[in-house]
This record gives sequence, C-alpha cells and structure tokens, in this order.
Amino acid sequence: MTIDSAPIPVTLRWAVRLLWAEAVAVGLIAAWLLWADLTATTTDLPSALLVTAFAIGAAVALWALGRALLRRRAGARAPAIVLQLMLLPIGWFMIQAGLGWLGVPLMVLGLGVGWLLVSPPTTRALGFE
Repeated sequence: MTIDSAPIPVTLRWAVRLLWAEAVAVGLIAAWLLWADLTATTTDLPSALLVTAFAIGAAVALWALGRALLRRRAGARAPAIVLQLMLLPIGWFMIQAGLGWLGVPLMVLGLGVGWLLVSPPTTRALGFE
C-alpha cells in the first residue's frame, strides 16, 4: 500500500537517513574487504570473496530498503527491522570480545532505527493504520 498525500513524518525521514548511513558504512567496509582480498599474500580466496559479497549485498539492501521506505512501500519495513535486529547479536559479540566501545553503539543504533520504523507516525505514513 502506498500513501503519498501527507508529508513524510520526521520518524520515517530519520529512519531512512540512518539506513542510508549504515549502507555507506557497510559499503566502505566492503571496499576495504575488496582491497584486502586483492592485496593479501595468503588467503582462502573463496571465503574472502564470499564475505566481501555479503558486505556488498548488505550495503545494497540497506540502501534499497531506505529508498523503498522513502517511497512509502510498506513491505520494506519488515526487512529493514530484521536488519536492525541483526545489529543486536553483532553488538553483543563485540562487547564479549572487548569492543564495547563499538558494540554498544551498534546495539543502540539497531534499537533506535527499529523504534523509528515501528513508531506511530511511521506506521501511519506506511498505511498500517
């Protein structure tokens, strides 16, 4: 369902901005992984390329979901929420590995964007009410 008559609420705009920021960050990580794949002296190339492809796919998915949400495509909300919930175990394992300075903000980001996506103004804008 698409509803284009009302202005886009602030919660939805911020969710899209944060999804796009995540896409850029993951894209930069993917670029670094690609560089590392091409310049490594010894590596398990198939595994390295698989991880790089996963990062590229995640960046593209985050960008596409942000774009779809900006166009008020209701079907994009659930996959976007799932990707945000994936930040919780990633953040948890980072905390367990002694990288709390990175894990905690990732978990907060995932919960924050998830909240923005289920907030009442976003829910109304996407036509769920």
